[in-house]
Amino acid sequence: MNDDTPDDETLRFAARVFALAREGDADGLEPLLAGGLPADLANEKGDTLLMLASYHGHAAAVALLLAHGADPDRANDRGQTPLAGTAFKGETEAARALLAGGAGVDAAGPDGRTPLMMAAMFDRVEMVELLLAHGADRTRTTPDGIDALGAARTMGARRTPALLAPASPD
Repeated sequence: MNDDTPDDETLRFAARVFALAREGDADGLEPLLAGGLPADLANEKGDTLLMLASYHGHAAAVALLLAHGADPDRANDRGQTPLAGTAFKGETEAARALLAGGAGVDAAGPDGRTPLMMAAMFDRVEMVELLLAHGADRTRTTPDGIDALGAARTMGARRTPALLAPASPD
């Protein structure tokens, strides 16, 4: 065992902390954060406590982590931001908390997919409306030229294309 390998007790503690985030246990996280636990603690996949709390739709835990300095735009090892994760899952209240905490509405991973594109692809109407209301750029494209409307159409989304189509001139 080298000096960088965590002991069993540390690994059990870390597992408990990540479970608190996944379960949205803000009451369990608060004293740990107040005691110095890094708000941007990440697991072996690069998922931060904020990513786990937001992905699982726990707005109160999201707000707590942001209040303790969590980076709202820190991507995991797959390049996904917390807001993109909430858009994929349709976790609107967690997305509201992220946006209130400074998450970039158009923050994208290496593939260029924005939260709006993710929400559009998976036909998340309420999420698309929320992101557009916060200034999401409906014309932004991935490196291969796909915008949110194109992503929605490619995935066979039924409702979001109407929200993203250019307005017809009257």
